[in-house]
Amino acid sequence: MDAFGRESLVFCNDLPSTEARLAGLAMRLDWHDGPTHASFVLHALARFGERTAFMAGKRAISYRAARDLIGRMQAAMVRAGIGRGDVIAGLSSNNFEAWCASVACNGLGAATTSLHPLGSHQDHLDQIADSGATALILDPAFGDRAGQLCVDASVPTTLVLGPASFGKDLIAEAMDASFSPKDLSRPNELAIINYTGGTTGRPKGVRRSHRELTAGSIAVLANFPLPKLPVYLAAAPISHAAGMFITPVLARGGTVDLMSGFEPDALIRRLLDSKANMSLLVPSMIYALLDHTTWSRADLTSLELLLYGASPIAPSRLEEGLDRIGQVFCQLYGQTECFGIASLRPEDHSLARPELLASAGHPLLDCEVCVLDDSGLMTEAGIKGEICVRAPYAMQGYWNQPDLTAATIKDGWICTGDIGWQDEEGRLFIVDRKKEMVISGGFNVFPSEVENVLNAHPAIAGAAVIGVPDNRWGEAVKAYIVIRPGYSVSQDDLASWVRSRKGPAHVPKSFEVVGQLPLTSVGKIDKKALRSAWWDPSERQVS
Repeated sequence: MDAFGRESLVFCNDLPSTEARLAGLAMRLDWHDGPTHASFVLHALARFGERTAFMAGKRAISYRAARDLIGRMQAAMVRAGIGRGDVIAGLSSNNFEAWCASVACNGLGAATTSLHPLGSHQDHLDQIADSGATALILDPAFGDRAGQLCVDASVPTTLVLGPASFGKDLIAEAMDASFSPKDLSRPNELAIINYTGGTTGRPKGVRRSHRELTAGSIAVLANFPLPKLPVYLAAAPISHAAGMFITPVLARGGTVDLMSGFEPDALIRRLLDSKANMSLLVPSMIYALLDHTTWSRADLTSLELLLYGASPIAPSRLEEGLDRIGQVFCQLYGQTECFGIASLRPEDHSLARPELLASAGHPLLDCEVCVLDDSGLMTEAGIKGEICVRAPYAMQGYWNQPDLTAATIKDGWICTGDIGWQDEEGRLFIVDRKKEMVISGGFNVFPSEVENVLNAHPAIAGAAVIGVPDNRWGEAVKAYIVIRPGYSVSQDDLASWVRSRKGPAHVPKSFEVVGQLPLTSVGKIDKKALRSAWWDPSERQVS
């Protein structure tokens, strides 16, 4: 066994059949390339023995037991025919069996792709087909949804995380096995295919090798002020961004408290029960928490770090959060294509410097950032341009889309499609998505700038701005707004509010009051859904 927990295996006829088959799959690894994701995890799990690795309600599992479960799952997976080069699609709520299963797959040299628990049936089928998945790992808690997916996906192998009327029970199979965990993967092999949220077009598969996944965990440890002994409340789906913090927390000897589904009261109760000192929420979750009045700051005294990301946050709501929760906020700015780009650390979240609350913060230590103008030249401080990045954990490219990969990665730099600028101290300020810019009467209007102004109005609980077709202006600025309970406001008042703060070109030509804004499965405002009522897909291409 090497320093990272990987084993060099040779074929031996007198080994038990499962062990022999695994040994026959093994090939010499390039040790100088560093740890694989699986070996990084196994090494972390081997360090802390009987400490609690995961909690999930009344259930818990130690580090030693989690490592043992991974090995047993590998034995069951090999018997099911899973091995190097396979892609395994998983649908699960937040539970530790699903996380252990993904590590087990990676250790066998197979790649994983997570189906978002809030995604539609058709979304799941499309992702399974696009990724070329040959096996499914399903959570029986999804009931008929999981059963129908098993029928409609038509993949050779279906494993289930518990008893069900479909598939083979992976947990039962694993309990019948006795097998130490193995890492047969290589650093440059495909480890994961993450699919983009699809707010502006069809989702794209983002390829990452073990090397990129491991670099991402190291980046978290190097760039984010995790508590000394983290207790991480994972309230957002761990199949996506929230999952990136699990391995770093375990590397610190901490505990991951898994919560299935978000509801403000339940989150407060969980914080009180588990004494969690860190969590990650998307802005829409933070807004729901702030709009819920049955808690006080005393309920959150254990919280040392509240990470937020996935979509822009309104500075006015962030000020409200600082006043009610305290200076524990830490922004993560990134994309599926490049998990971490910049971070606004807690010390920069200060009501004494409210101008910084609109910033995405400084670039991470291991991420290079440049801002380029339309000619491809670097801009000076304060000048807007497209943000381009490169990092050791950035994607290799898009799955089966070489033309799109070539258009996005240029000379090793990922063109993010985000428009922003840097201040004299290097902090990034994000203006908007390049393809969401509205050109109205010859003026460029970035929707997020209008949204921030509207969200600062005392009567507004949320706002989303898009461009809609207009015979006179080409595109007209339209705002969808959610009114706070007990408030009322006229369109003329809102128009005056925006005009006085941003000028006439930014004033929406129309306002539409809605009960709630549509969200994607990852909690972002779904601009694609809002545009669908106004644009034929062929008229305004966004991807």
